[in-house]
Amino acid sequence: MKQKFIIQEHHPRLLLFFAGWGADETPFKSYHPTHSDYMICYDYRDLFFNAEDLAGYSEINLVGWSMGVWAATQLFGTWNAKCNLPIKSRIALNGTPYPIDEQRGIPPHIYEGTLDGLSGASLHKFLRRMCAGKEAFREFLTVTPTRPLAELKEELIRIKEMYLTLPTPTFQWQETVIGTNDRIIPPENQLKAWQGIQTLQTEDAHYQAELFHYYLEERWTKN
Repeated sequence: MKQKFIIQEHHPRLLLFFAGWGADETPFKSYHPTHSDYMICYDYRDLFFNAEDLAGYSEINLVGWSMGVWAATQLFGTWNAKCNLPIKSRIALNGTPYPIDEQRGIPPHIYEGTLDGLSGASLHKFLRRMCAGKEAFREFLTVTPTRPLAELKEELIRIKEMYLTLPTPTFQWQETVIGTNDRIIPPENQLKAWQGIQTLQTEDAHYQAELFHYYLEERWTKN
């Protein structure tokens, strides 16, 4: 796992963002939560996390998006009880703790099809499906992650291996956001995954700049 500080000014609070599959910091580095450090995590070929980077914070606000919801669930559900991190907010955006699941995540045949057919052309199509429309996709192309295709395929393989072998730990997300125009993780599956959790349904696509502007910047400006 990669961990990168976008803001490291030794504020007492940290915004900790777990991005999705295939991501890097490029689409998310322009956000600036007020009076807060800001770290992005991505690349889930392994789930090694350097907890020393979180030492000294009196408040941590956790936001997971897409596959990052699963990664954060695995990570913090496994050892946060022992570490006793000061996590104040836990917000999941367009993702579930069950990334490859017929009823609660991406249907397995869709995941396998993405993995087996991954190419430059299919990745371009996937990224287009993430966005709300042509204009949103054109804007996303200006901040598209730059990781190699072979690395992205390896990440898909490792996520599948870990998901099928590791138990899903208990981790209590406090808020979940489900975009009804999500064409990556079916919204109805997300609803099933989050039964009993406070859920906000929006008209957002899987990747929506306005969604990130609020949850990676504006939300914390108000606090």
